[in-house]
Amino acid sequence: MNLAAIETFLAVTRVGNLNRAADEMNVTQSAVTARLDALEQALGAKLLNRSRKGATLTKAGYAFLEQAELIASTWSNAKAQANLPRGVTQLFSFVCAPSLWPKLSESWIEGLRRDHPDTAIEIWTGLKDDAQRWLQSGVSDAALLPEPITGPDYDHRIFSTETLIQVSTVEREAVRWDPAYIFVDYGPAFRAQHAAAWPSGETASLSFSNPSWAHEYLLKHGGSAYLPERMVREDLAAGRFFAVKGSTTFTQRSVLSWRKASEAAFSWLASN
Repeated sequence: MNLAAIETFLAVTRVGNLNRAADEMNVTQSAVTARLDALEQALGAKLLNRSRKGATLTKAGYAFLEQAELIASTWSNAKAQANLPRGVTQLFSFVCAPSLWPKLSESWIEGLRRDHPDTAIEIWTGLKDDAQRWLQSGVSDAALLPEPITGPDYDHRIFSTETLIQVSTVEREAVRWDPAYIFVDYGPAFRAQHAAAWPSGETASLSFSNPSWAHEYLLKHGGSAYLPERMVREDLAAGRFFAVKGSTTFTQRSVLSWRKASEAAFSWLASN
């Protein structure tokens, strides 16, 4: 099967239009059409509904999309392995939940670079579904998430347990509801704890799934939110933020999961 045809299929799926995909790939529209025709013929199924208005996935196209992404990612990984910098002998592919990167995973990666100069590192952002798919396919070696990836082919360990505190850009005590409150979503466990601790019927008018974005927003526009203590320590010391007096604190656990097959190359995965 032609890799160019798969990459063309992914490009058309991403932009929803054959002309735009052709421009993006710097080829003619007829080349895009020929590649798609060849791919559909090889698979024996129609993948896209094509019209002047654009292109949409068929049922078979949806079924093939995940495999196409894996094939393209595996090829990209293989090229990276074959073109490692001088002095580097292996590539460590790592998936990190966005909320766990600033000053947590970031510090760990810096330590790995210092202690293992023969290892190149690539970092992907993703949540559990993406990470599990990438680990299962062998595209990635390990993932840092709020919950473990389990199964006979994986192992995991607690990476960290940290405190989430409510901070505000004005000094105040806890109140039933702050109109300037910003909700940061750390996942199902946090949502349940948050609802139990703050049973107000009010809903925040602004929410983020990434605490770094919430942190930046607070600095620019003010308000309050629950943020990791590691992220706001300097802001508290400088008086940019204030810990909300009397507010409930929460804990967030992060778990490092990895492919058992990767342990031979990266024995430090299991180290605390």
